[in-house]
Amino acid sequence: MPEKIKPELLKFLQPGELPLHILVVESLSYLPKLRQMFPAAKLYAVTADRDAMLDYAGLSIEFSEVNYLAEPLPYDREMFDYIISDLTLEQAGHPQDIAAGFSRYLKETGSFLTSFRNIRHWTQLQDLLAGHYYNVVARLFARQEFERLLYASYYKMVFMEPQKRAAEEKTLQRLLAAGFCNDDDDINVEFYLVRADRSMPEMALLKSMYTKEERRQLSIYLHRIEYDVEADKNCREFWKLYREKGFFADYTAAFIKQAVFHPVNFYRQLMAHSLAELAEVGQMLQGALHNVTSEEEAAYLQELRQEWQGKQNG
Repeated sequence: MPEKIKPELLKFLQPGELPLHILVVESLSYLPKLRQMFPAAKLYAVTADRDAMLDYAGLSIEFSEVNYLAEPLPYDREMFDYIISDLTLEQAGHPQDIAAGFSRYLKETGSFLTSFRNIRHWTQLQDLLAGHYYNVVARLFARQEFERLLYASYYKMVFMEPQKRAAEEKTLQRLLAAGFCNDDDDINVEFYLVRADRSMPEMALLKSMYTKEERRQLSIYLHRIEYDVEADKNCREFWKLYREKGFFADYTAAFIKQAVFHPVNFYRQLMAHSLAELAEVGQMLQGALHNVTSEEEAAYLQELRQEWQGKQNG
């Protein structure tokens, strides 16, 4: 780990007594603090350096000697609440393979905590202007590139926190004059700390409240309604499950957003075959409108909301 980066990924975590499963990949310096923060957690660590394990005796860590860049991790799928590893993807020949591989070991409510050096930091740009590039054995990323990589690797929500080492004003002005933009002051950002969640916050809560089998059954009914497969029957089954399992509007709307491919078709079928539950459908539409992520989504939800009001008034 470069000396300039501080091991601050643990700021994403809140200490507690939960029996979490946490994996640390190579960044073993986090282990003592993790044990203090989570005395009831089961801690695992992976390193290619057997001797490095000796420094952490007495912390009840389950070690594995593995080169994560070349070998699969020796764990079950969906085993961990958190995987923690600084600068994980810089040495990877295929960084998306590593990021996607890690996601498979996370629980559906789990998170990958990592960091990366910003290729747009002023020190890197100065070297490039001078005709030098000293990172031939490592891959550096820009913020947007790293975000795209994580979203393509099955993570649903990405948070980034900058660590800055600012340039002198004359250096900054020289870079701006050379044509480099400085959106969000990223020329002064040397590292980004990253939390990548396997689920969006609303979905993480829903997944923590209901079992995988309950969510699977819900998804089956949603898709049958969406594609008009015995829509009347499956709407009745959907509402029966909804009541029995205690689903509620806001989080069901979040589930629909993630699971349904054609939401307009789905909501129209649901409204057509759920006259007794129209009020609850309206609450779902309202919840969906509170969490729109595009103008297109907002437009079709507003249209559906108007159709719903017409049915209510009719």
